[in-house]
Amino acid sequence: MKKHLLTLCLWAVVLVAYGVEMDTLISKDSVIVEFGNSGKIIMIVDNTEDFERLKAMDVNQIIRELNLELDRESGETTTVEIKHKDGNKEIIKIHEDGPETKVYVGRWRVIVDESGSKTQVKLESGPKRKKEDPDFRTYFNMDMGVNNYFENNAVPGERSVHGVKGWGSWNVGINWMASQKLQKGRYWDFGLGVQWYNFKFENRGYQAVNGIDGIEFINRTDVNGFKSKISASYLTALTLLRWDFGKMNDNDRDGLRVAIGPYAGYRLGGRSKFVYRELEGSGRKKDKEPIGANLNNFRYGLRGEIGFRSVTFFTTYDFNSLIQKDRGPSLHPIAFGLVF
Repeated sequence: MKKHLLTLCLWAVVLVAYGVEMDTLISKDSVIVEFGNSGKIIMIVDNTEDFERLKAMDVNQIIRELNLELDRESGETTTVEIKHKDGNKEIIKIHEDGPETKVYVGRWRVIVDESGSKTQVKLESGPKRKKEDPDFRTYFNMDMGVNNYFENNAVPGERSVHGVKGWGSWNVGINWMASQKLQKGRYWDFGLGVQWYNFKFENRGYQAVNGIDGIEFINRTDVNGFKSKISASYLTALTLLRWDFGKMNDNDRDGLRVAIGPYAGYRLGGRSKFVYRELEGSGRKKDKEPIGANLNNFRYGLRGEIGFRSVTFFTTYDFNSLIQKDRGPSLHPIAFGLVF
């Protein structure tokens, strides 16, 4: 009973775990090496070229690579090798110890226990193999956060003409990234992406327009304004040094990750948008005005990231002003958000 049951379980595990397709067996010449009381090594060859390769093989090395665990007192271990069509092979271990037999196929294990009145069969799986950490990889990620800016080393308040709302002042970025492994858990990342800045004003009755001397903030008392903002887009290059303490301590993603590095960007566009209704009543109307001529063409600053498991936060700070010198207030953008 045990032999038949074991055979069925073995082939079930092999088919589930590896999807092996059986070929029609054909007869081949074989070489049998007998040793000890009952030991045998059987080698099957079907041509002279394979026989020549066989003579060059190190049998001791092959046995060491099998890494068999043999219980010298009561256990008996048998191995079965399955070859795939693509040349890969799998080693199956069968360990018999009295009424209990264990079959190992990859990370799967079948246990047949005949110690009781009924035969018991258990199917268990071991932990999945950890993915290898490549030396170099590329990937895409996305930033999603909120913007604000510093003016005279402080964030403008609600009473400021150009004070910014947190909700609605979105920072969106799409980046192509490449990561070079320097040491275990230490990486040099570099990338290229596009970022969109949006600054939604707290005082929605003010509109940003082009003036003679630069950007002016006009109080539109002639209409009912309910949204006003400035937006700009940039092509940005960045580089980061990243430390992954989970990888350093062999905990994979169960560890703190930190990164820091500079970035620089070139402005692609810039405009202001004012949404309002007429005092007498009307549908929504929009005024859009290009203000890129008064914005700085370049931006540069520092980026930092901190993460744990699948969550990563980022923050950026521009060292130069959003608006050109003497063309409006000196505003240094900051952003905070999540990396996806």
